[in-house]
This record gives sequence, C-alpha cells and structure tokens, in this order.
Amino acid sequence: MLFFQLCGEILSRLFDLPFPGNVLGMALLLIALRTGLVKIKWLEEAAEMLLSNMALFFVPAGVGVMVYGDLIAAEWLPITVATVLSTFAVMAVTGLIAQKLDVGGSKDVG
Repeated sequence: MLFFQLCGEILSRLFDLPFPGNVLGMALLLIALRTGLVKIKWLEEAAEMLLSNMALFFVPAGVGVMVYGDLIAAEWLPITVATVLSTFAVMAVTGLIAQKLDVGGSKDVG
C-alpha cells in the first residue's frame, strides 16, 4: 500500500498536479485492484491493522478542535451551515449514483 502512496507522491510532485499524492496513490491502488494486478488478499492484513487502530486517526482532529476552539466558536454558523449542506449534498449524490449503478440489484417487476 505504501508503494502506491509513494507513486502518487512522485506523480503529484513531478507533474505539479493539484491533487495530493496520497489521493493519487489511492486511485492507483484502486486501478491495480480493479485490473487484478493486486489481489485483495494481499491487503487484508494491513487493512485489518488499520481498522483495529482507527480510533487513533481521530486524535489529530480532536486536538485541532481543542487548539482552535476559539476560532470554531467565533465561526460556528458558517461551519454548521457548510456541514449540514455538504452532508445533504453527499447523501443526494450517493443516492443518485446508487440508482444509476443499481446497487441493490433490484429489477423493476411489472
């Protein structure tokens, strides 16, 4: 998995792309998984380790809330509006994509 992150970082810096290297690395990993170059079985152990320690990934966000508490308190309205609107936008886009892809596999009967 780190190999794909490294490749993403190299591509991002080499071509001065507007995307972070880790995002490009995840896209490369997705492509490798979809094409069969990488087997899911090869990633299971690393994925299980990351999932079992997921709580640690929220520590920096919690520290950021504590450090910038005054700023968050001063700008609570725009933060709340942006959070609510983006949540509804993500739900709407996800629903539309699910309908287009027919995720449930349901067939119209009738």
